[in-house]
Amino acid sequence: MLAYRYPLIAREGWRWIAFVAAIALLLQWQFGWLAVPLWLVVGLLLFLFRDPPRTVPASPLGVVSPVHGRVLSVDTTQDTHLERQAIRITIQMRMTDIFSVRSPMEGKVLQQWIGKHDASADGPRYAQWIQSDEEDDVLLVIAPNLRAVRPKCYVHSGERIGQGQRCGFIYFGGRVEVWVPTGSHIDVSEGDTLQAGSDIIATLVHEKVVPPKVDSTAASGDH
Repeated sequence: MLAYRYPLIAREGWRWIAFVAAIALLLQWQFGWLAVPLWLVVGLLLFLFRDPPRTVPASPLGVVSPVHGRVLSVDTTQDTHLERQAIRITIQMRMTDIFSVRSPMEGKVLQQWIGKHDASADGPRYAQWIQSDEEDDVLLVIAPNLRAVRPKCYVHSGERIGQGQRCGFIYFGGRVEVWVPTGSHIDVSEGDTLQAGSDIIATLVHEKVVPPKVDSTAASGDH
């Protein structure tokens, strides 16, 4: 299982927290109780940028939830990025959910689409194509809650990524889609609440190849 190696407060929020805390300290030194509202803002920022540890399940074929949120839908439809039929699991994050994004599975990032629009979408969408060593294709698509806010991505095309590895950040959340191959076993249903990096949303299925039977009589021949 992957060990947790990140601070409890996401680095993406450090400068904002430090800035507001510095002003609060200055006001408290000059005016005392007038700094109370700013300390409340510091507390709010600490809450918003929290990043608690997660334990990745020991399931090599498991696809974990990339974000905290609630399952909106599970359906089979056309994947316009990879031009295939796939199962789409849609997860909605609230604006107060944990903003960190984690990789749904281990593999290699083959391609990314930054700012790509979908015909049915009402805003920009950011997509990442991950392929496992067994050539299972999983697509991660993000549509931010705030259109003006661009998600951060820390893994680039050609790089490997681990299952449950912290790989991005969505300020104030968004709608996230995970596209898995048809035939995968779906482990969630509409309305389920998920935790990033620890809850399995689907399990990849590999068909076992059964070797053909050999006729021992025909193989040995007639003597």
